[in-house]
Amino acid sequence: MNLANKITLARIFLAPIFIVLIVVRIPFGQLIAAAFFIIAASTDGLDGYIARKHKQVTNFGKFLDPLADKLLISAALFALVWMKEISPMIAFIILSREFAVTGLRVIAAGEGIVISASKWGKLKTISQIVAISAITIHAGLLTEIDIPLFKWILNNLYIDTISTISLYIAVFLTLYSGFDYFYKNIKVIKKGGLK
Repeated sequence: MNLANKITLARIFLAPIFIVLIVVRIPFGQLIAAAFFIIAASTDGLDGYIARKHKQVTNFGKFLDPLADKLLISAALFALVWMKEISPMIAFIILSREFAVTGLRVIAAGEGIVISASKWGKLKTISQIVAISAITIHAGLLTEIDIPLFKWILNNLYIDTISTISLYIAVFLTLYSGFDYFYKNIKVIKKGGLK
């Protein structure tokens, strides 16, 4: 297994750590969880860069990379729903799209076709990472740092509004990128026997 794929696997193993840090009540747990999430998410660009630079792009890596993204995002969404920071419906919409695209990839793989991440898929992932990071950091700062002046500054910078807007942008890009995948791969679906 090459280095790029090992980094991708590391991202998968960091996902449950995020959940544990959110669920287990420890001092500054939410802020530490946000840091772990950002570190894990940043490996997405790193593994792709290494794979291209060293010409180590493999079909396994093309399959594993989006799977790692989905596991990390799913873990974060479950945790944020548990924290009551996002609506279960938003998590359902995002995860439904992820499962649908994964199903499309499975059908394509059955036909010997590998569907790599598209431009819209990458933008979707970035928007989700930004939204989840912003929401987790905001929640951690409000609940774990008890300094009135600090909370006043946070509220007056409209960080809550920025977090909400970033989440809705992520939802839009999630839905649009899902439509884009299916539209561009309709032949794969027909070839796979779904007409």
